[in-house]
Amino acid sequence: MSESKISIHHGDLPAGLSFPKGVAIDTETLGLNPHRDRLCLVQLSSGDGSAHLVKFDGKTYEAPRLKALLADPAVLKIFHFARFDIAVLKQYLGVDTAPLYCTKIASKLARTYTDRHGLKDLVGELLGIELSKQQQSSDWGAQELSDSQKSYAASDVLHLHALKDKLDMMLEREGRLAFAKAAFGFLPTRAKLDLAGFGDDDIFAH
Repeated sequence: MSESKISIHHGDLPAGLSFPKGVAIDTETLGLNPHRDRLCLVQLSSGDGSAHLVKFDGKTYEAPRLKALLADPAVLKIFHFARFDIAVLKQYLGVDTAPLYCTKIASKLARTYTDRHGLKDLVGELLGIELSKQQQSSDWGAQELSDSQKSYAASDVLHLHALKDKLDMMLEREGRLAFAKAAFGFLPTRAKLDLAGFGDDDIFAH
């Protein structure tokens, strides 16, 4: 992680950034309830070894450049467990994030030989990289983030482009790429159902 360039920005992305190969995105919140636990950080990477961390103070979420990127139909947004992240982004930024790719869903469709679909598991198996999850539970609302927090946050987006490439090959090999694309297309609706209180309900069940 020491070779990665990590930039922190307050309240929005700087002008002039471009993500021609799609943008990897993750979020950090104060908990797992979007109605209660505020959005603290949005991490982004173009897959070039650099990460941009946008920090929010909880008072304002204007972020016009970030919102424009999230809604840009020409830029693919790559997540791991997009369902949660796009719900949080909808709740606090009021934006519908699309188009989407979720490495967790892709993994569940392609890697049916295992039930281990966490980011750490994926990066370890497919890329041979060991991720530290030491800062997973920490105070992301702190006024100043520690170097360890910054490195952890960056690690969640730095490898998503490479994972997508690996998973796409596996999905195509197994004839499941169309299933993945359809699932990604449903994610914004699934996130809105979560925000509407249907998070624990399987609406497709009998």
